[in-house]
Amino acid sequence: MRNLTSKKLYLKMLSPYFIYIVTNEKKTVLYIGVTNNIQKRLSQHYFDSENAKKSFAGKYNCYHLVFYEPFDSIELAIAREKELKKWRREKKDRLISSFNPDWEFLNHQVI
Repeated sequence: MRNLTSKKLYLKMLSPYFIYIVTNEKKTVLYIGVTNNIQKRLSQHYFDSENAKKSFAGKYNCYHLVFYEPFDSIELAIAREKELKKWRREKKDRLISSFNPDWEFLNHQVI
């Protein structure tokens, strides 16, 4: 899944469910979530970080997408989300780096 081309990315975005990892500007905090609408969910994280700051992602300004994984079933997506949330930070960092070596913010690729 490394360095997806625009066409491959578009095809991946047709999957109905995603787990995703967002971070803050300095990449010091990670948030893992699951959604069926990644574009809308990123917008919600951004809005919350600029306004209410009631959620974890909003409080820590985590709205920069650095990783996502598509799934065809919500059950598989939730299971993967739970798995990743149990990992240590170092393992999460390696996962992100294998998908996105430079930790580029990928929001523009999915919105």
